[in-house]
Amino acid sequence: MRIFRIFLLAICLIIFTSPVNAGPLLVMDVSSGRVLYSEDAFDPWFPASLTKLMTAYLTFRAIREGRTNLEARVRNTPLAQAQPASKLGLPTGVTIPMETALQALIIKSANDVAYMLAEHVSGSVEDFVAEMNRVALDLGMAGTHYVNPNGLPAETQVTTARDQALLARTIIQQFPEYNEMFSMPSFRLGRRNLRSHNSLLRTLDGADGMKTGFICASGYNIVASATRDGRQLIAVVLGAASGGQRADIATTNLELGFQNAWINPVATASFALPVSVERFMRMPSLGTRPVHMGPVVCGRRYRAGTDPYELDRNARQFVAMLSNVPMPDLRPGPLPSGMAVRSFSEVPLPVARPGA
Repeated sequence: MRIFRIFLLAICLIIFTSPVNAGPLLVMDVSSGRVLYSEDAFDPWFPASLTKLMTAYLTFRAIREGRTNLEARVRNTPLAQAQPASKLGLPTGVTIPMETALQALIIKSANDVAYMLAEHVSGSVEDFVAEMNRVALDLGMAGTHYVNPNGLPAETQVTTARDQALLARTIIQQFPEYNEMFSMPSFRLGRRNLRSHNSLLRTLDGADGMKTGFICASGYNIVASATRDGRQLIAVVLGAASGGQRADIATTNLELGFQNAWINPVATASFALPVSVERFMRMPSLGTRPVHMGPVVCGRRYRAGTDPYELDRNARQFVAMLSNVPMPDLRPGPLPSGMAVRSFSEVPLPVARPGA
């Protein structure tokens, strides 16, 4: 068994060192909040449908606060119907139960349902987005700015791997009653069986969430969670070149996390971990823009002239923070034997603002 585990770790490390893993990456222990490994965790990135994690979080809060409930009917409005796929495509005026709407948002990643929930919870999409940004700041998501509730192209809608890990951990800990919804590989709506885009739910032992995202500009993103022997980890992967690569990177890093590959003296003595100190510690420069993945991941389908995300492709730099909230400090932690890395401090639990 020991030989098999060492062999598996070796395979994981081979995959992990692949040069195509160029986007931000973070692995975190949910219980402690400890960041086990990260690269470029503070570089803003286009979130795509990871945006729907915040949409779900605000809806959960509204239910808990009594502003709505799981039996409420959520109406499809003309604005929601106008959203492009992926969507349920309901006729205008049709209503669905809140529980079904949340399943469609999380599992199907329905763009129209995100707008339906926004209008239901806050009265208008504009008010909902304003609440998204207020809550993001309250949670300490200093590198995140929202423009819409579904993650469709908007040039100033950005996030970071660190912020997505913080939000995912907050959802898991504050609203455990919805954890099962994030772990569902599919759900039925009438005669349709709608499957999740999160392939890890079907392939990875212990996988239990959370959300994928894709637009040409962002590449393939995922916030993936898995639990083994009572220990839950989160892996955030941004900017993969394909859905398969996204799943491979997330799987590899979750496996490494469960094997304590970054802190296990036996593992570190046996393998030289592929750590880039520059990528691990580097902070983004102010005044830059997101990496644009369109030409890489969409190929011939990518049309720069019609892409609302089209940026200066000659620059191809990492983005700056759009808010004026100070960047969290990086406090170096202990260096495990044989490792050339430094760990982040714990990701703090959200603290309510005074008077909130």
